[in-house]
Amino acid sequence: MNVDKIMNELEKKNPGEVEYLQAVREVLESIEDVVNENPQIEAAGIIDRLIEPDRVLMFKVPWVDDKGQVHVNRGFRIQFNNAIGPYKGGLRFHPSVNLSILKFLGFEQIFKNSLTTLPMGGGKGGSDFDAKGKSDAEIMRFCQSFMLELWKIIGPETDVPAGDIGVGGKEIGFMYGMYKKLTHTHVGVLTGKGLNWGGSLVRPEATGFGCVYFAQEMLKTKGTDFKGKTVAVSGFGNVAWGAALKVTELGGKVVTISGPDGYIYDADGISGEKIDYMLELRASNQDIVKPYSYEFPNSKFVQGRRPWEVKCDIALPCATQNELGKEDALNLINNGCMAVAEGANMPSTPEAVESFLEHKILFAPGKASNAGGVATSGLEMSQNSMKLAWGKEEVDRRLHEIMKNIHEACVKHGKDSTGFVNYVKGANVSGFLKVAQAMMDQGII
Repeated sequence: MNVDKIMNELEKKNPGEVEYLQAVREVLESIEDVVNENPQIEAAGIIDRLIEPDRVLMFKVPWVDDKGQVHVNRGFRIQFNNAIGPYKGGLRFHPSVNLSILKFLGFEQIFKNSLTTLPMGGGKGGSDFDAKGKSDAEIMRFCQSFMLELWKIIGPETDVPAGDIGVGGKEIGFMYGMYKKLTHTHVGVLTGKGLNWGGSLVRPEATGFGCVYFAQEMLKTKGTDFKGKTVAVSGFGNVAWGAALKVTELGGKVVTISGPDGYIYDADGISGEKIDYMLELRASNQDIVKPYSYEFPNSKFVQGRRPWEVKCDIALPCATQNELGKEDALNLINNGCMAVAEGANMPSTPEAVESFLEHKILFAPGKASNAGGVATSGLEMSQNSMKLAWGKEEVDRRLHEIMKNIHEACVKHGKDSTGFVNYVKGANVSGFLKVAQAMMDQGII
């Protein structure tokens, strides 16, 4: 396999799709040796088939605001690969959404879902709709219009969307209501549902919990844990919330959160009522963290910067893609950070990842450490199919076990002769081999 040749051809077909091309290159470079050692993979055209989505749906979403003005947004659904199960992946509503970002997310989802060992393929979708400043009635009308197109290609055994940035329980509820009306069915076609109509306990916190569980397994390889550790977290949505809760529970101290306006440094630790206030900020649709410093005067707001300049033992980037660059990585390394686990999707740039690996930092890529959310979505699918609901402890136990298994798979395929574990390689190889084998078993389709 010639990675550069494949990437040159892919770039010609997908010019300007920076995020998607970045994600593909990272995977191909990790699996190059495995592919070259197994000629049957190349003979079956697995790579060429894997990097092309099965289908891409793009559609207009017209909706009417409270003043009667008509707006039109773009809607997308990328169904990337269903070799091991129905397409599974979130819906993101954010002004930054475009084809490149969703293809990157859908491609990553293939391997992330494979790592969970649950029968789920990879997909992603969303819209450039911005819920900020919108009333619930406006959000409802948008979601209903969005579902008028999406419902045609999804189903409990076909494609099961979930939430992502900008899509929480409210939006899932509005979309599910329209799906139910259109199909005359009540099935588990969306995950992230309300608890009283098919949702799963722990789902909102699951990505953050899973990220911390994975980091905990990495720390064990060095004979340590979260107790007494200082932790820098970015973001202040559900992932950061879940991470802050679990870090605190395990004896660590979270000292940062962040938003588009900058970051908060709280040396006293962000726990208890402070975590509750994070949720209030997020729910207010302000998308800023500065008010935290007014509510808790001992904290400090740093405008226009990211939290990676703060001295910490562990870093959990939980905001968005490419938020942690090479300079940030070097800041963390020089300040004594021993572990970085990605809670968001690809928050570290390739240059940052290279720096972490070069300095032998424990580094977990998002497709491994971020898999807790989709894993719990898979558990919600299981509960829906069995028409029952597990308790919080049961869901959390299963999630913890899944993250431990993912860590073991990464170690199996990522440990080198010196004992160092390249978790990027381990995650990519482990996720890829399962999907590749399924594709070869099923023939050329």
